[in-house]
Amino acid sequence: MKSLCVFCGASSGADPVFSQAAANFGQTLARHRIELVWGGGHVGLMGVVADAVLNAGGAAYGVIPGFMAERELAHPRATEMVVVDSMHARKAAMARRAEAFVALPGGLGTMDELFEILTWSQLHIHHNPVGLLNVNGFFEPFLAMVRHMVQAGFVQQIHLDRIHVAADAETLLESMRQHRPLEGDWIGKVQPASA
Repeated sequence: MKSLCVFCGASSGADPVFSQAAANFGQTLARHRIELVWGGGHVGLMGVVADAVLNAGGAAYGVIPGFMAERELAHPRATEMVVVDSMHARKAAMARRAEAFVALPGGLGTMDELFEILTWSQLHIHHNPVGLLNVNGFFEPFLAMVRHMVQAGFVQQIHLDRIHVAADAETLLESMRQHRPLEGDWIGKVQPASA
């Protein structure tokens, strides 16, 4: 992995552990020379992870909609900042740049980005790994919801199984390095590609 897109909150959350985990994740990306691709903001966990990457000598590629840049929310130290005209364009630009995706704790926007990139994986629009940094069990309710979708017959078990989940950055990145693309038609049964 040479580049990784992070979805996370534009707020820091109620527990300082979220900011600590975001900073550690950013430092880990820089240590492994993995470029951060993110929504370009300097606020909340977005700012924490970008600061951590940049302070550790890493690269941070931001994509921000114009209306957010006009409100001075763009990170001033990004290695490269691209201003786009909409939230849709932002997600598409981040997806094009990234070789992997990780969600850190966040709110509605984070969930929107996560569900869309998981849907694109299910439809074989991309074949990149998707991970969750499960800080203090933050994503357990999300995973319970996806398990419910599987039990109800709306999601195949293999798509749930392919979400990489770990509570620390190193374990998560190592799991994602083992990722293999799916073979088969997305409408029918799919299976991991042979090694």
